[in-house]
Amino acid sequence: MVEYTLPVTRETNGSDHETSPRKIANHDRLIAMGEAVNRRSATGSRTNPRTRRRVWIRRSIIAFGLVVVLIIGGVAADYYYLGSLVNRVNVNTLQNSMGASQNILLIGSTSRCALKVQNKAYGLCSQGVNGVNSDIVMILHLVPSTGSVSLLSIPRDLFVPNARIIGSNKIDAALYEGPSQLITAIEEDFAIPINHFVVLNFDTFANVVNALGGVKMYFPMPIFDAYSGLNIERTGCYTLDGYHALQVVRARHLQIQPNPSNHNPRSWTVEPLSDLARIRRTHEFLRVLATKVAARGLGNPLTDQSIATSVLPDLTVDNGFSEGTMVSLARTFAHTHITNVPQFTFPVTNVETGSLLYQGYYYGSVVFPVQPNGLAAVNKIFNVTTGMNSFTGTALPSPSSLKITVENGTGAANQAASIANPLRAKGFHVISTGNITSPGPVSESVVWYGGPPPPAHGNWTSPGLAAAQTVLAQLQGPAILGYNPKKVAPGAIVTVETGTGLTVTPRPTTKTTKPHTTTSKKSSVTTTTAYVPPGIKGSSTFTAPSTVSAALKPYDPRSCNAAGTGPGPN
Repeated sequence: MVEYTLPVTRETNGSDHETSPRKIANHDRLIAMGEAVNRRSATGSRTNPRTRRRVWIRRSIIAFGLVVVLIIGGVAADYYYLGSLVNRVNVNTLQNSMGASQNILLIGSTSRCALKVQNKAYGLCSQGVNGVNSDIVMILHLVPSTGSVSLLSIPRDLFVPNARIIGSNKIDAALYEGPSQLITAIEEDFAIPINHFVVLNFDTFANVVNALGGVKMYFPMPIFDAYSGLNIERTGCYTLDGYHALQVVRARHLQIQPNPSNHNPRSWTVEPLSDLARIRRTHEFLRVLATKVAARGLGNPLTDQSIATSVLPDLTVDNGFSEGTMVSLARTFAHTHITNVPQFTFPVTNVETGSLLYQGYYYGSVVFPVQPNGLAAVNKIFNVTTGMNSFTGTALPSPSSLKITVENGTGAANQAASIANPLRAKGFHVISTGNITSPGPVSESVVWYGGPPPPAHGNWTSPGLAAAQTVLAQLQGPAILGYNPKKVAPGAIVTVETGTGLTVTPRPTTKTTKPHTTTSKKSSVTTTTAYVPPGIKGSSTFTAPSTVSAALKPYDPRSCNAAGTGPGPN
């Protein structure tokens, strides 16, 4: 195998590019193509070195797995000064740290207008590419007492009830109304408390890679993506600078060469999974990046200074994320290796309807959350046992203590009764059933709850959220939590709005093994296999649920071996 070096692209006057020796194939045409097509969304950044270190690391930790945490420990001496250089904003609804763990929300912003130097390859703000979405939504879960770390990605196209102040949308649309809205949506719809947040942009990402001198990745097959500009014509190890690393992690319209004789990328096989595939490759890139950081020797002042001063100006954190907290976390997790960090993706099902029609509006291609898979993923990554509140860590209320209603949101005959009756059999006090206007031909089920919303400052204790979690744990199919007091029927604490493909989990089958003892069988959900609920199985409306942790595909880029001549160990 041969190692290839992709050119380092330098901005000279905001639009011209100088490249060193070897050009990636069709580089200029791909840039032009990116200008026309790349006006959607992605995760990335550019090259624009600056000065800010300490906070950088903390953000990167979120953004890049553990890279941040590791580096921060090496540059602790002047963190008060560096902290003064960090971009900080006031963010509402963050939860106070309970001491046992911290959840840090990493947001990858697609805002071109926020870039200090415009790059036509990403689309120009001046030409109307001014959307503000969060193509990367990752939650970094840290447990200082045990040193455990885990990472959960939420797909950008996941349709949720509280994405916007006015209601439902894709999760990536929440950032348009500010980081507080995105945080609120995650807390209300997933029951995941957020303690801090970090925003990264295209510049941040590229600067980290460039400060490390590039990152090597092995490409097992030729691949192409007209939207991100990725164009790999030959198998081998490539050294990616920040600009080209962005092409890898932004690629969600990938095409794979079907046979060696076909050299027309536009006719190559199209990968079907879009954002889920991009998340899979991003997780692999984080492993490769963290390995490179470790190899450079963190704690080396020159290395740490170079990385930190390249990134800080392009990072934004919440006002409460102090320099002292960052340094403390960095020291605690300094020896954590990225290969030991579980990187999960919230399980979803693709909605096979083209553009989703919901309450009179079209939302394009979307994915719905899948239960019980989603709850199992949240419980696993945040170390929550069955029957416990993922938001507070306390016990959930018993079904018999809850008054709920069930409303048919699909128009299908008797659906409310088909859900209410098995819930009654499980002990819930169902006080009424009914019908409501269907939001569209295909819809997800929502477990609505009320009570006060998350406070602007301070911890949120919500009996309604706890009750809704108890109900959701008994549902299977496309279903999610939703906060809206107006949706909850009078006299009830929770209202279930039924959607397409909803069923109730079966009552555990038991068999006697010894006198007075029984064993229960439940549908199993693991990280590498996906349980297929009855309402999704064999459906032409939904695809099979995605797995929590997906293995790399044969064409996915991965680490290089030490010699840079082939793939590294998996």
